[in-house]
Amino acid sequence: MSNPKNNFLSDFTTPSAPFGVPPGIEPERGGSDDENFDTDDKLQQITESGSITVEKDGHFIHCLTIIGQIEGHYTAPPQTKTTKYEHVIPQLVAIEESEEIEGLIIILNTVGGDIEAGLAIAELVAGMQTPTVSLVLGGGHSIGVPLAVSAKQSFITPSATMTIHPVRMNGLVLGVPQTLSYFDKMQDRIIRFVSENSNIPPERFRELLLKTGELIMDVGTVLDGESAVSEGLIDNIGSLSDALTCLYDMIENNPKPKRSDKYKQEENNNEEEPEL
Repeated sequence: MSNPKNNFLSDFTTPSAPFGVPPGIEPERGGSDDENFDTDDKLQQITESGSITVEKDGHFIHCLTIIGQIEGHYTAPPQTKTTKYEHVIPQLVAIEESEEIEGLIIILNTVGGDIEAGLAIAELVAGMQTPTVSLVLGGGHSIGVPLAVSAKQSFITPSATMTIHPVRMNGLVLGVPQTLSYFDKMQDRIIRFVSENSNIPPERFRELLLKTGELIMDVGTVLDGESAVSEGLIDNIGSLSDALTCLYDMIENNPKPKRSDKYKQEENNNEEEPEL
């Protein structure tokens, strides 16, 4: 049996409480006990889920961290910090469905991980109507690249790096033509997604993917912050304040449609239809 303490320290992506009522929307209690309750509630959300919902000027935004290794169909060793995709996906659905949360900022510092798990998260983020901004800190390597470009606006700090390399596979690999074909198809999926959600041409991304002579024991390219922006992979150089400013601007200028308003409009249209 695993040690509960070790699980707590290594698992930063346990599902948080439902998003129906974000932290901060509570009945008024008054006094300093109310402030302590709010602080404890937010700290508990951070330690349990690696995420936090905050409010500024009447706008609620959610911060989601993607750190360490992206865990997919196989469980990572207990000493490895992971982001579990089966925990992130319900959070994204809840954020998209929430009437209160108006924006999402994704902070990435990941070494990569499971390709299909990373693509699943990236596809969900790319398809959200909620305003989204990503910020790469430290590193956004391997499958972290599609995750970084999946947001509507992406940022990277000058000191951060992004490693672009071909698809890898662990375990038993059969030396048959079908294996190479499978690798090519999976690589094409990544190239297509990145080129469709950023400003880098697919030919250029493939060139960086297969570049030799830069990595000592691998094929690929390492881009720092400025290079990632100049290549068209990332939209902007910036840090947390720049990403938040961009997100609030998106909320003000292009807010996500509320489903309750849509249902009310449909009800009004149904009421206005003449009866035969």
